[in-house]
Amino acid sequence: MSDKPGGEVTIRPATPADHDAIWAILEPVYRAGETYCIDRDIDRQAALDDWFARPFTAFVAEADGQVLGTSHVGRNRPGGGSHVANASFATATAARGRGVARKLADHAKDWARAQGFRAMQFNFVVSTNADAVHLWQKAGFSIVGRLPGAFLHPEHGYVDGLVMYCDLTLGKNHDLDL
Repeated sequence: MSDKPGGEVTIRPATPADHDAIWAILEPVYRAGETYCIDRDIDRQAALDDWFARPFTAFVAEADGQVLGTSHVGRNRPGGGSHVANASFATATAARGRGVARKLADHAKDWARAQGFRAMQFNFVVSTNADAVHLWQKAGFSIVGRLPGAFLHPEHGYVDGLVMYCDLTLGKNHDLDL
């Protein structure tokens, strides 16, 4: 992968042909253990099984035929909570700073809205992941809950987990004040 591929970033559904590229993005993120509640030693197949598990739909962001990032979007909870979507995102290290994560987040919100979801919730954003917190706030998410010391960060010790929420019925980039 070149440092900064130059083409336009597009989002499309992920296929089994994308597994190697998705694992290449997820593996260093999971191994670092700084942003996801995933075992740091998860193997490739278990990680891909999780990423592609129902009720989620996996997507890739690509430019010039290179996968730059990935997301999966789906129902947060069944039953009475089934109108709220959830999503996860990861960007290739070489693609950071190109707006890939923002494009994936906007796509996730648009896709969820088109599927009939009324809101999107991130159940657990690690508070020390400042870039993600800032990006999600710019994308219209509000911090609606704080879980003190809920995440064991490999460098910072016990840090807070944040619950973030966006009402999809309010429009594309509406900031929710709760």
